[in-house]
Amino acid sequence: MSMHMAVVTVLKTLTLLLGSAITLYSFRAYRRTKSPALRALAVGFGVVTLGALFAGVADQLLPVDPQLAFVIESAFTTAGFAFILYSLYAE
Repeated sequence: MSMHMAVVTVLKTLTLLLGSAITLYSFRAYRRTKSPALRALAVGFGVVTLGALFAGVADQLLPVDPQLAFVIESAFTTAGFAFILYSLYAE
């Protein structure tokens, strides 16, 4: 494994851990308050985190073009940010 790939693997792992923690705490806050805004926030962070996971799997484990992993992650990040933006306006 090249140095570049090792760094990317470490950063993706940290993204998954931090994203999972944010998603978990957002979801717990939603369960406590039943706030639709917090539910949307949890979903948004969950989608962004899943995108990082799916992109990592596609890039590291599947015989696909590396650009596909980038497209997958970008699509999930866009959708996740849409949920997060919605959470800022939900009541």
